[in-house]
Amino acid sequence: MEGARVPPGARIADDTVSNMSLEICHEQLSDARWMELLPLIQQHQVVRLEFCDLTEGRCRDISSALWANPTLTELSLNHNELGDAGVHLVLQGLQSPTCKIQSLSLQYCGLTETGCGVLSSLLPSMPTLRELYLSGNSLGDGGLLLLSKGLQDAQCHLEKLQLEYCNLSDASCEPLASVLKAKSNIKELVVSNNDIHEAGMRTLLRGLKDSACLLETLWLESSGVTAANCKDLCDVMAARPFLQDLELGDSRLGDAGVATLCSWLLHPSCRLRKLWLWECDITAKGCRDLSQVLRTNQNLKALSLMLNRLGDEGAQLLCEALQEPTCQLECLWVKECSFTAACCPYFRAVLAQNKFLTELQLGENNLGDTGVQELCQGLGQPGSVLQVLGLVDCKLTNSSCSSLASVLLACHSLRVLDLSNNGLGDPGALQLLESLRQPACALDCLAVFDVYLSSGVWDQLEALEKEKPSLRIIS
Repeated sequence: MEGARVPPGARIADDTVSNMSLEICHEQLSDARWMELLPLIQQHQVVRLEFCDLTEGRCRDISSALWANPTLTELSLNHNELGDAGVHLVLQGLQSPTCKIQSLSLQYCGLTETGCGVLSSLLPSMPTLRELYLSGNSLGDGGLLLLSKGLQDAQCHLEKLQLEYCNLSDASCEPLASVLKAKSNIKELVVSNNDIHEAGMRTLLRGLKDSACLLETLWLESSGVTAANCKDLCDVMAARPFLQDLELGDSRLGDAGVATLCSWLLHPSCRLRKLWLWECDITAKGCRDLSQVLRTNQNLKALSLMLNRLGDEGAQLLCEALQEPTCQLECLWVKECSFTAACCPYFRAVLAQNKFLTELQLGENNLGDTGVQELCQGLGQPGSVLQVLGLVDCKLTNSSCSSLASVLLACHSLRVLDLSNNGLGDPGALQLLESLRQPACALDCLAVFDVYLSSGVWDQLEALEKEKPSLRIIS
């Protein structure tokens, strides 16, 4: 491919220093550079040193610098192999009487069960700590048990706890449930991507139901939730009326589980704003229940159903609900849902009429040029409010580009368009370029990863970015 100037997923090293924040990311720190940074670590409220290949050896310096910093409120050392000994040194630096640390992130730092014992014992001496992020560490059930003791201490006032990819099993659910019952401060709990099964999840959810915590965010993706757990989930939502963000992706819910969840989502006291149900074995039958929720629950703003075989029938049911004036959904993710061009007339009507939907992700569906031309007809209507449209890998060719180019001029709300991994070539790209050059085009971002264009066209796209600073082209 001629053209992908920055590989997908590549990140450019970022080095930002402001009056309040020191952020160093993806940088190999020489000894000289390290000596420059140490005084800055002593001064800033926010210190983030991520992907910097820090090891235990530098943690003694970090500890001394932290001890001397009375203003520190946030520390992130994510993706550095500190190990238990290194983490211990960092924690010692946070034991200063003047320490006001509120957020501590040690994700992917090589922390194990041994380090959890130390962390647990020191949590009570950090009474200002409100957020603890430990994802990506092999804590295991033994580590979680040790950690739970510190979390339950009267001097621990933690509000957010993230434990994703921590090698937890069903055995960790009872200690976690005990923490939830003991602490009313917990507002966010993330235990996604752990080896928890239906029985363990039942224990955790029942503990959550019986707790006094004011939970707002609960992430349980890829953690063994099944249809049998959905009644307990409903009980949790009924008991925790402040819950706004529920993520259940990669769970074996099926249509039956979704029907159970929807029975609560229809309740007037449900305040849920974000519901993630990607890859949950949902079909068009489940869409019938979800469409009723969309018509009724005006609090729900974001819904992900991607990687479910909804088919065109499911799309029709969702679109009929989205056209109701009572539906106030703002973001819908339906990537890889077995849609075809046959469902695009329904989405066309939504795009033309709906006054709330600002993001629609339709990628990896076989819409083809015919389907996208239908979507463009909806986007071209004066009332369209869509801001973000994802059409990744939708089997598009140059034939789509005339309609898309027209939309770029007619749809003044559209800000982000993702056409990555489609069969566009130079003729189609040149049509888009012509519209992008026009003052009437309000687009801020065009994504074209894995699109085969000649070097001459890529040069024109790069030149346009320089001419039009408000436009970003991602390739």
